Amino acid sequence: MFNLIGRDSNLYFSATACTAESPSSLSLPPPPPRLLLLRRCALQSFLLPLSWWLLITAELIKMVVLAASIISKSGKVLVSRQFVDMSRIRIEGLLAAFPKLVGTGKQHTYVETENVRYVYQPIEALFLVLVTNKQSNILEDLETLRLLSKLAPEYAMSLDEEGICRTAFELIFAFDEVISLGHKENVTVAQVKQYCEMESHEEKLHKLVMQSKINETKDVMKRKASEIDKSKIDRGRADKGGFMSLQSMGSGKIDSAFSEMSISSSGSGFGSGSGFGLSTDIDSFSTKTKGRPPSSATAPPKGLGMQLGKSQRTNQFLESLKAEGEVILEDVQPKVGQSKSAAPPLTDPVTLNVEEKLNVTLKRDGGLSNFDVQGTLSLQILNQEDAYIQVQIETGGNPGILFKTHPNMNKELFSNNNILGLKDTSRPFPTGQTGDAGGVGLLRWRMQTSDESMVPLTINCWPTVSGNETYVNIEYEASEMFDLRNVVISVPLPAAREAPRVNQIEGEWRYDARNSTLEWSILLVDNSNRSGSMEFVVPPADPSVFFPISVRFAATETFSDLKVLNIIPLQGGAAPKFSQRTQLVTENYQVV
Repeated sequence: MFNLIGRDSNLYFSATACTAESPSSLSLPPPPPRLLLLRRCALQSFLLPLSWWLLITAELIKMVVLAASIISKSGKVLVSRQFVDMSRIRIEGLLAAFPKLVGTGKQHTYVETENVRYVYQPIEALFLVLVTNKQSNILEDLETLRLLSKLAPEYAMSLDEEGICRTAFELIFAFDEVISLGHKENVTVAQVKQYCEMESHEEKLHKLVMQSKINETKDVMKRKASEIDKSKIDRGRADKGGFMSLQSMGSGKIDSAFSEMSISSSGSGFGSGSGFGLSTDIDSFSTKTKGRPPSSATAPPKGLGMQLGKSQRTNQFLESLKAEGEVILEDVQPKVGQSKSAAPPLTDPVTLNVEEKLNVTLKRDGGLSNFDVQGTLSLQILNQEDAYIQVQIETGGNPGILFKTHPNMNKELFSNNNILGLKDTSRPFPTGQTGDAGGVGLLRWRMQTSDESMVPLTINCWPTVSGNETYVNIEYEASEMFDLRNVVISVPLPAAREAPRVNQIEGEWRYDARNSTLEWSILLVDNSNRSGSMEFVVPPADPSVFFPISVRFAATETFSDLKVLNIIPLQGGAAPKFSQRTQLVTENYQVV
């Protein structure tokens, strides 16, 4: 009956529209009585539900989530997704006012103003905030907030500013799956991840086309390179053949000259004036090629014409660049492990990396301005069958260190037994070499102190002006906690054309003319050289020119003294072999 009424009424409405537009030009017969009855029934059946629908829609529009945002505790907006039509100035103003409204020591999870309501939840050092109307259902908003708080660690491996900004688009896509037009969708975390990871046939086709183009370009490049190499070989053969044909023309002068050179070099007593006056040129040629094998004297070196094009100006220019501290590419010899970014390859099935970054600011007159240590424990697994594990660790018991586990870790298991494992034991850890990232982060810790005895290396700088010169004495003192490796102390110098005069030093030094700095290097600082000093002289300068002094070093021990005791397999069998890499590096170490 509904379809019949719909079809007849639509037909009738189209006919009446035609008569209303041109009543004089169209003469249509009146509608039959049955069609009029159907029209009346249709209007009576649709008017009341339509009015109710408009009221319900108007109420639903009022009860919406305006925006979902992740901000820092200082009010910096990291990610924000608006679900209604709002200007950027308005949303930035609302989020900027939020940190001022949140009080300290309160247990509430919402704050209300005259126009909006903030429903929030702290996630480590950040806030997850929902900005809603005051007419919205706060229970539904809390459920939405709880779901978003579960999604955030699923996409961001580290809940800090860097981790959130790296995965901003993934978080926005996840927010869109949870909230539609300001209302929560009936979805779970697993469904959201499935929706966001759905594959596209068009995308796969596009990637295949791009990969085929890349492979084709590589093939063309290889062919061109082989053609260039072949042309070089042919050109070299042609040059060599031309020289040999020239030599075979019977040039008696060249033969006699080479014979004179061989005779005179054998010491048979012939004078240098023989050989039609070519002995002088041959002597100079033999002097230039001194140190080469004797066979090179009887055959011209390959590419001699290109070597004649080199002038002394180029060498002088390169020498001047070297004197200014520039590194010439020809002088750099590649060494294994020279690049910091190239991590050593993994050899064991499981590798755990313990790294601490040190940020220290010392005062030039003595005292400690800042001391901050941030450490991470990361995991790298090669094979999938070794990914179902738990890690048992041991800490050094330092009370000043605060440990924080990853949100996916079982916090109770760690706090009770010092065992790091996933909440969901059916899930494996990610596998494969992750390059610079260093693996999957399991644990983080931080230590701050004002105790100057915790500083591993102190620097004392004493500039003294004497006449037209400034004598600078620098002394370092290392604590007995660590053995420091690759220590580099960089001292800024006043702008000068010449390098400073170093009177006394323990270690090595290098002058960087471009940056106007003097680098003092000590390969190893251990019990044999816990202290050392150097003295250099520069033109007269203000003592503040020599600050700030930057320091770089590394150590194989850490402040936390964290050690991996055992690997616990969850699926039975023998525990996989593991290794631990520990290092302490400086991130920002200065004397100001």
